[in-house]
Amino acid sequence: MTTDVRMLDEGDWDTWYGALDVAFGGVPESPQEQKLWRELIELDRSFGVWDGASCVGTAAAFSFRLSVPGGALVDAAGVTMISVAATHRRRGIMTSMMRRQLDGLRAGGESLAVLTASEPMIYGRFGYGAATQQLKATIDTTRVRLALPSGAADVRLRYAKPTDVHEACEALYARRVGERPGLLARQPGWERLGLLDPASDRGGASQLQCVVAEQDGELVGYVRFAVKPEWEWQGPKSTVLLRDLEAVDPAAYAALWQFLFDIDLTSSVVARSRPVDDPLLQLVSDVRRCDIAVRDSLHVRLVEVGAALEARTYQAPVDVVFEVTDAFCPWNEGRWRLTGDAKGASCERTHDPADLALSVRELAAAYLGGTSLVSLAGAGRVRELRGGALAEASLAFGSASAPWLPHGF
Repeated sequence: MTTDVRMLDEGDWDTWYGALDVAFGGVPESPQEQKLWRELIELDRSFGVWDGASCVGTAAAFSFRLSVPGGALVDAAGVTMISVAATHRRRGIMTSMMRRQLDGLRAGGESLAVLTASEPMIYGRFGYGAATQQLKATIDTTRVRLALPSGAADVRLRYAKPTDVHEACEALYARRVGERPGLLARQPGWERLGLLDPASDRGGASQLQCVVAEQDGELVGYVRFAVKPEWEWQGPKSTVLLRDLEAVDPAAYAALWQFLFDIDLTSSVVARSRPVDDPLLQLVSDVRRCDIAVRDSLHVRLVEVGAALEARTYQAPVDVVFEVTDAFCPWNEGRWRLTGDAKGASCERTHDPADLALSVRELAAAYLGGTSLVSLAGAGRVRELRGGALAEASLAFGSASAPWLPHGF
């Protein structure tokens, strides 16, 4: 097979994006969504694989800043829009795109790449590890109650047009980015993703609604949601569909959840992407009636092991030598000594004996503190070569807050 790999230009967009649509089922996105992605796409970080006039492979990356343990924001490539035409599977196109992309990221000095996977089994062979999880809850609000903390009753709530308050909401979100690993510092233009609400995607639900929480005239939280009406013979059984909810303190947080529980004519709240340590789980009277489910979310790839491990801090002192294997990016292979604590870290090549042996995929899974090295060792994916090294490293890599990606890309 003869194919041509080239960077995306203006004239390629319609064909390239059309190939992506077909690969993901062939149902075109709404014009609003297509327009947003066209405006956000970085042409110089996007390329296609062409077989004659046909685009048979697509790949792109966004320029992100990712919150890591310790609160630093690290440059990360947001890998996205990966597809291969069904007519050209098993011909090495995916591998060639991953090769080109990771080589380019290394040349550009980026130490991290991140993605959300349509199928999680795809990306492990390229060194990506599932580093965050997301929680889904379907809460029966006719049977579940909330235990409100002090001050919740004093929070003022009011409806607002999402577009009228989006700047204030984005400012509140920006204040919280460093508080939890996995959050993305939204670059200019990305605030529009939270307002995207094409009628064709509502599935019978209302348009996007917003309620803000205020104290002393200051915004302290917001929630964006829709309501899907449903009626049975016995009466209303509508559902509240949560889009996102942020608050600066427990009182505002609980007040916003109580508002969602109390919306007239509804009997359930569905939250599709929340952190696995969401305080909601501590507020509800019956977690069993919340129908909790958990799945993978953000997948991480350490493009440069040393630089990536130095970019974060560690919640306990650590001095450990990793024996790293990385068949796809062999420049990462070998022994690395990581020393660090809550103030900073150093990670350099060494000839000292290894304490732990693992692949770059396991390091990536543990990188944000959401997957423990002890758990990976229990699955046979990390080997302890020095007694005590596993417990030391696993504790150090942890995070006080579970890492979480609030939205896809």
